[in-house]
Amino acid sequence: MEIATDSSKTGSSSPATSREVFQALRGFGRRPARGERCDLCAVGVAPQHPHLLEVASAKIVCACDPCAALFTHRSDGRKLIRIPRDARKLEPLALSDAQWANLRLPIDLAFFVHSLKVDRMVAYYPSPAGGTESQLNLDAWGEIERANPVLATLEHGVEALLADRTRGNRRYFIAPIDQCYRLTGLIRMNWRGFSGGEEVWRKVDEFFDQMEAHARA
Repeated sequence: MEIATDSSKTGSSSPATSREVFQALRGFGRRPARGERCDLCAVGVAPQHPHLLEVASAKIVCACDPCAALFTHRSDGRKLIRIPRDARKLEPLALSDAQWANLRLPIDLAFFVHSLKVDRMVAYYPSPAGGTESQLNLDAWGEIERANPVLATLEHGVEALLADRTRGNRRYFIAPIDQCYRLTGLIRMNWRGFSGGEEVWRKVDEFFDQMEAHARA
């Protein structure tokens, strides 16, 4: 699965962060839905199981509950970080159309995460080619973060602001990073033609409906 870079609209992307998303999507997307095992102890795991983030490669790692519990509390220098299971719905979010436009994103669906590799906020948007990094206007992001202090609580590397403003929507979540990658893979697999087709947007709506049903306020 390749990561495209749209330099014509967003400026040149960082090779390190594009590679980071590629590694995560590759590791997450190749695992079968059934018969999965913990990558640490090899015990079988249920379809819904914890994930860890491998810091050096940004790879998603499957874990059983006992192994995941070893990484519940973060500390500097850890090689693996537990990815949160729960999403949080942000309603309302102070984000005007002008502030969104200042982020210079080519589409209205994106997620924002503090990259552990480059130690700053980066933005990615799903595309038919996979997750694409967009050159983030850090001044514009800083303005949004100041207006929404909750965004400063994002856990670096493993939590993201997931924003959907497509087709008139205004849906915002603090989401586990593996769910952001899952959405990216869903769009890549179902995209048809120039606009994506009805099926991909039905899948996107189902994804957000499920997330909203299980999200904490």
